[in-house]
Amino acid sequence: MRRENQSYVSEFLLLGLPIRPEQQGLFFALFLGMYLTTVLGNLLIILLIRLDPRLHTPMYFFLSHLAFSDISFSSVTVPKMLMNMRTQDQSISYAGCIAQMYFFIVFAVLDNFLLASMAYDRYVAICHPLRYTTIMRDGLCTLLVTVSWILSNAHSLIYTLLLTQLSFCADNTIPHFFCDPGTLLKLSCSDTSINELDILTVGLAVITLPLTGILVSYGRVGATILRVPSTMGIRKALSTCGSHLSVVSLYYGAIIGLYFLPSPSTSSDKDIISSVMYTVVTPLLNPFIYSLRNRDIKGALEKLFYKAGVLSQ
Repeated sequence: MRRENQSYVSEFLLLGLPIRPEQQGLFFALFLGMYLTTVLGNLLIILLIRLDPRLHTPMYFFLSHLAFSDISFSSVTVPKMLMNMRTQDQSISYAGCIAQMYFFIVFAVLDNFLLASMAYDRYVAICHPLRYTTIMRDGLCTLLVTVSWILSNAHSLIYTLLLTQLSFCADNTIPHFFCDPGTLLKLSCSDTSINELDILTVGLAVITLPLTGILVSYGRVGATILRVPSTMGIRKALSTCGSHLSVVSLYYGAIIGLYFLPSPSTSSDKDIISSVMYTVVTPLLNPFIYSLRNRDIKGALEKLFYKAGVLSQ
């Protein structure tokens, strides 16, 4: 490798959240509680799906993978942020920063594909109910999840390899609480045209294509619902799609606010707050949305608590 392709920095400095020093303890406790709730809530979803035979369906198969992805997505950034707040050590090694960025992209893109797979499942369930078990067979569900993992890792690997070819000559300060891909690109003193082209093509595709699939699926679902004569049929359709639509709205709303409605260069604090919504709050709320708005999950939770109560007596 030529010398100009090598990084001149051995570590980066993460400036973290825009909070005053005297507020560090309060925010540390707040984000620690949010992170633990995220992990435990999503683990509970996975456990319920594993234990309750009624949840052994394609929708909940995808949901279990989404819950695992949310745990991993949050774990990529939050523990490091908490450690920096606790120790006041803002440094992260070059290799650690690249690894954090790689896994951040993997699980962010994976969420896109899993949400699209869940939307397709709802489309088949409502628009083709008689052929549902034939279409959404185990083989197709496994294929959709496997392809989601492969595409997520492939996109992240390409972006990461391109980034490692850049030089970081002097400024190693990242005005963020994690190694954000876009922020890292701005720090480079090399030509970033290839990296920007990758973002505008592949990066945009892995967001817009799943979103398009979701919109088309729910467009067809909406058209089918309007043809249902009974209000009971409409309620049943909305109950099946309500939780997923809530998660989709929350997830893509955060993405659009962060990446498609950029703030001025002087408003980095606003970008950090948007990132907190995207990386911390969204994975935290997903278990609550599925627990409170989904009868099957609530039923499985009550059944688990009942069994626990019987065993404790």
